Amino acid sequence: MTSPRRASPVCRHRDSLDVTLTRSFTANAEQYSTSIIATNTAPVGDETQLPEYEVNWVDGDPENPRNWSLAYKALVVGSMGFGATVIALASTCYSVTIPSLEEEFGITKMVGLLGITTYLLGMAAGSLLLAPLSEMYGRRPVYFASVGLFTILTLPVALARNIETILICRFFSAFFGSAMMSNSPGSVSDIVSDHHRPMAFGFWAIGPSNGPVLGSIIGGFVYQYLGWRWTNWIIMILGGLSFGLLALVKETYTPILLRKRAQNKRDDTNDSKWWSSYDNNLPFLTFCRINISRPLVMLLTEPICIFWDSYVAISYGILYLCFVSYPIAFQVNRGWSPGIGGLSYLGIGCGTLATICLEPVLRFWIHSHQKDPETGVVPPEATVKPITIGAILLAVGQIWFAWTSTPNVHWIVPILAGIPFGAGNAALFIYCSNYLAHSYGQYAASALAGNTVVRSIMGAVLPLAGPSMYASLGLNWGGFLLGMAETVCILIPFVFLYFGHRIRQSSPLIQRMQQEKKASFAVTLDFREDPESSAR
Repeated sequence: MTSPRRASPVCRHRDSLDVTLTRSFTANAEQYSTSIIATNTAPVGDETQLPEYEVNWVDGDPENPRNWSLAYKALVVGSMGFGATVIALASTCYSVTIPSLEEEFGITKMVGLLGITTYLLGMAAGSLLLAPLSEMYGRRPVYFASVGLFTILTLPVALARNIETILICRFFSAFFGSAMMSNSPGSVSDIVSDHHRPMAFGFWAIGPSNGPVLGSIIGGFVYQYLGWRWTNWIIMILGGLSFGLLALVKETYTPILLRKRAQNKRDDTNDSKWWSSYDNNLPFLTFCRINISRPLVMLLTEPICIFWDSYVAISYGILYLCFVSYPIAFQVNRGWSPGIGGLSYLGIGCGTLATICLEPVLRFWIHSHQKDPETGVVPPEATVKPITIGAILLAVGQIWFAWTSTPNVHWIVPILAGIPFGAGNAALFIYCSNYLAHSYGQYAASALAGNTVVRSIMGAVLPLAGPSMYASLGLNWGGFLLGMAETVCILIPFVFLYFGHRIRQSSPLIQRMQQEKKASFAVTLDFREDPESSAR
């Protein structure tokens, strides 16, 4: 099947620029050069790639993921959100069981906390590999393999007879489970338009953004009444359910779909002239190297990724410090049981849901932004608006909790502090993902994978310092120090709101993608006016 709008071979890379940026810095690190390695290495002007043989979507194409029915899109978003929720829930469900592990295995609290650290480090490592693999082989096979292995590797944790088994298996279960955290936003982006992306991300984020909170609440009651092993059995059951839901989801990634369509066309017609702009002519190992290195390269060289990933990492690390500070504030200082102590996170959960419920209002605010005169749509910076408010709420909530988390203050006051804290975290999590997806298009999975890597590392390391920090400074000054760090970070969303377009213009990757689209549009018009001349 061919498209009525086809570009010449000069533009065969349109909308599919597979690149990796490598920068060689000079001695004073002030200047750098950028080299772009393209996936499709066929010579420009290759006569075998005639525009009339290009395979593409047609208007209303039922195989195009963006033309799927609303009900099926809802199934996809729900399946992606549930899978990511299970992975997030498993990260903190473990935290409430640490006292029992200390008693059964004779370990210290610091060793117990390593279970959170190894889990998040596994998630960081997995994101670097599994996100690019989804861009090489498609989202669906990666989801199947990763969720299946995540579920299987939870079994030895439930049956463990020593702490080493728990630490190692949690690392590898998170390694494979990370695909749902880093890739599922890419799947959501695959099936929705730019206009509806904030709403879709909002529905998707209901679970994963509340996953850490749900993990503490569910884990607290399960641990209190059934024991620590049952927290892992629950995770296995939920993982199996997620695997079943994913079986209902078709492939969403356009490059893979069009690549297969072109191959099927060649097989059916026995004519090798059929091609797609996503065909790959690189050797397998080179293709793997480019795709697997892309998230890391983007993380280290793209200004957008550097700033946003740093901010999200700080916020994520502080969020995971709550799983150190909240037990101290409510279980140690107030004598609450693990189950009731888990309910103290409801303030954070309510704040998260508040941001999600306000999505229609926030979407209206986003689309009221001045439109880009070239494209006629609002620029990515419009999605930063909710983050500016969320950043302030995040700092306010943290400082509020810091100065009210003592027994002489009524327990409802520090719990209420979780509402602005949770609302701010949700705004940052949802709309930062939206901004990265909008900015990097089909490379959203790689951009979000880098984001997952940095925030997971921070979430893994910072809680290890929590017991010592709170022992030395106390909940008041320790929490206030974290609140001040978040206060300084408020500058980041405001800078991107007013100067984000300049920062995007300084990105070599985004510049190249825009140039390819403009060239594609120009040559498409030329071909439509004079197809014979364009073909020649």
